[in-house]
Amino acid sequence: MGDLEVYLLSIVETIGFEYIFATDRLTRESAMPISPPDSKRHTVKTLPTRHHKPVVPSSAEAKLNRLLAALPDAEMKRWLPVLELVDLPLGLVLYEAGKSESHVYFPTSAIVSLLYVMKNGDSAEIAVVGNEGIVGFSLFMGGNSTPSRAVVQSAGKGFRMTAQLIKDEFDKSLPVMHLLLRYTQALISQMAQTAVCNRHHSLGEQLCRWLLLSLDRLPGNELVMTQELIANMLGVRREGVTESALKLQTAGLIKYARGRITVLDRLGLEERSCECYEVVKREYDRLLPAQIAS
Repeated sequence: MGDLEVYLLSIVETIGFEYIFATDRLTRESAMPISPPDSKRHTVKTLPTRHHKPVVPSSAEAKLNRLLAALPDAEMKRWLPVLELVDLPLGLVLYEAGKSESHVYFPTSAIVSLLYVMKNGDSAEIAVVGNEGIVGFSLFMGGNSTPSRAVVQSAGKGFRMTAQLIKDEFDKSLPVMHLLLRYTQALISQMAQTAVCNRHHSLGEQLCRWLLLSLDRLPGNELVMTQELIANMLGVRREGVTESALKLQTAGLIKYARGRITVLDRLGLEERSCECYEVVKREYDRLLPAQIAS
């Protein structure tokens, strides 16, 4: 069993134990108000420290992230003053492997890649997070760090909240706890399916799956992404991505020019993708329906 598979299994076991601890902790506490190892592949960027008072976002702005949109009214009113709108440029590292995380992030128009980075600097993507989710699940699950790195793969915006605030909210609000646990289960499903896909399916099928997952987290049909970056995400050689992308372009499914990939035929991509995309999408739809959390 490789390092990546061992890592994924460790996440499943850890979250199983921490779910029990989190549930027990919630029953004992009452509700109260909100009181890099360098990689060969990435340039490390970090968000600058902000000293000015952040502007309180509107409910409509926050709801561009689907997890935030699922918050009950009471939680939404409590969260809005402590949510900070931030730019998430391409290549920004939100957290490093093994380092304590200071914030959680709720992307609205950006996509964040969770990467497993090897000692020699090689990396492979284990999951993507966009406007459907949250980056930094280890904070509310009690671990505070993970062996993976989170890096922005598609630039955009998002909201962030401090580590202590998300821990407090997870502990005291039953709807928040249920919502975040369901999301974490969906994320684990994506990680497990990615490991299976990378082991058993062709590069062409993996590329289609990756494109579809990214499209689901963007408002349009265009991705700003170089073939080298895609190769780093999939943990393969650039030449293999170039060949697979050329086949998709020749078939009229995508158009690739100057680092921009435009999807012309989504249904065609779904037909060429392996079953992994549909498995992941079905699990997200099941666990995170478009309704207010309870």
